[in-house]
Amino acid sequence: MTRILLAASAALCAAPALAENRIDFVRPDAPELAAHGDHAVGVTTMRFTREEVPDVARASEDGVESYDREITVEVWYPAARGTEPGGSYTALLRDGVTEVQLQGRAARDADPAAEGEFPLVVVSHGYPGNRFLMSHLAENIATKGYVVASVDHPDSTYDDMGAFGSTLVNRPRDQAFVLDRMAGLEDGIGAITDGDTAAVIGYSMGGYGALIFSGAGLTEDFRSSRYAPPQELLEINAHGADSMADLPDDRVRAVVAIGPWGRNRDAWDAESLSAIDTPLMLIAGGVDDVSGYDAIRSIFEETTGTERHLLTFENANHNAAAPMPAPMESWEVSETLGYAPFDHYADPVWDTTRMNNVTQHFVTAFLDLHLKGDAAKADYLDLVPDSADAVWDRAEDGTPNEADSYWTGFPNRTAKGLRFETLPAGE
Repeated sequence: MTRILLAASAALCAAPALAENRIDFVRPDAPELAAHGDHAVGVTTMRFTREEVPDVARASEDGVESYDREITVEVWYPAARGTEPGGSYTALLRDGVTEVQLQGRAARDADPAAEGEFPLVVVSHGYPGNRFLMSHLAENIATKGYVVASVDHPDSTYDDMGAFGSTLVNRPRDQAFVLDRMAGLEDGIGAITDGDTAAVIGYSMGGYGALIFSGAGLTEDFRSSRYAPPQELLEINAHGADSMADLPDDRVRAVVAIGPWGRNRDAWDAESLSAIDTPLMLIAGGVDDVSGYDAIRSIFEETTGTERHLLTFENANHNAAAPMPAPMESWEVSETLGYAPFDHYADPVWDTTRMNNVTQHFVTAFLDLHLKGDAAKADYLDLVPDSADAVWDRAEDGTPNEADSYWTGFPNRTAKGLRFETLPAGE
């Protein structure tokens, strides 16, 4: 027995070295639309430059200089027929030092699909984060016919954490810039990208940026708070400023904000949030103590200029929905951090793959409805708000009986611990 226990312990200790760190798992009990789509997927790395922008991270009371802001973007896209699925990504852990290999379905630098145009989705990570943090979602929706551009935001990645003020100023501007550059591509991936039909998905500070990009300018109190950088650089994102007037983009047909930070610090008020008129989906953990769940509910209630949804994972914290499953290497103590960065990715209550699958399901329905005009997907968003109140009543062949009100696309007993609420524009 002692030998068996020692062997088991050795196997566990060796697990990180043998780990595949897969980002593409879909559980057998996943909701319907989490399943991968019909497209093979390619992935490539692109780099763009925002020229002559204020160097917010290095601004001081004495002044600010301009610089060229180099932005790296990972792009997933429908690939040519016959593309063999499978590939890996080299990414950094939260400590900004440890390299890990992630395994997924996308083939590196595969030829794009030979025909068709596909809507564009911009994905924006938190502070800190990187372009691979939501790779599970990027890959998944690319299989369903989307071109997905996931951004590394300078001054905001694991190995490049600059002053927080840079994120406050640049996040919506980076998102707008990447959308514009991706929409302007002509050859290769550009030939299959419908840049006139787009969405933005942002997590935490990415959600902050997405709300500003959608028209919610910052309040005066926030712009004069301790978070604001010097030289009044945050005024570019001010509510009512001329510089905000042209920021919202008619090409953006839908916005998903996961755990958006800012309302907990009065970055917006009801007046500024009411300026958003783009369909909005908010996703949050019910006990989020970083962005504040009550603050996220305030965003839901105050974005009265559009129809919006709020998906809540009961008892989940700030890592709800967005991060990929924690790489096995993150289970070990990092010499740089002095602790294991596991809790940067994981939630103590919810299984990450389960949350990823639920998110993939709802995001697919939301994007298909608003970017592809697939009216049938509205059924997946018209739900009994509290899943605990939903009734499963099906005939033997699975046909719903009159009393059935179970969440569309969820197998029996699986819509637990979730809320999905909707408010129409004007309310």
